[in-house]
Amino acid sequence: MRPLSTIPAVIGVILVLALTGCGGGEHESGEHHAGEGSEESGTRLALNETYDAVRAGARLILSYDVTTKAFTGTVQNTTSATLRRLRVEVHLSNGTELGPTTPVDLAPGQATDVVLPAAGQSFTSWSAHPEVG
Repeated sequence: MRPLSTIPAVIGVILVLALTGCGGGEHESGEHHAGEGSEESGTRLALNETYDAVRAGARLILSYDVTTKAFTGTVQNTTSATLRRLRVEVHLSNGTELGPTTPVDLAPGQATDVVLPAAGQSFTSWSAHPEVG
């Protein structure tokens, strides 16, 4: 049995870890910067917000165009190595997954356009992420 004096220390460590993991959020510009390595950012964006994040060396800038009813933007290789089989997915609040896009290999510094149609979909928020490999 542990002494009661260690309980406050354990609680303190748990609180620090929990607060450290809860950083981030929306920025004043309406852009969201997702954490690297997660399958999805975990944060839902409104229809008028822009996703702008780097994951696995791929910078994805994506927004929803209400006029064309499509997600449009670019994905760029920010590394010094070729990113293999790079693709993009969008997850809608209605449970629908758009994509992934056709896999492409991007050389260092190279960028390519992203278009994911969402016609016929009814949703109030979305999340996105690039995938490599």
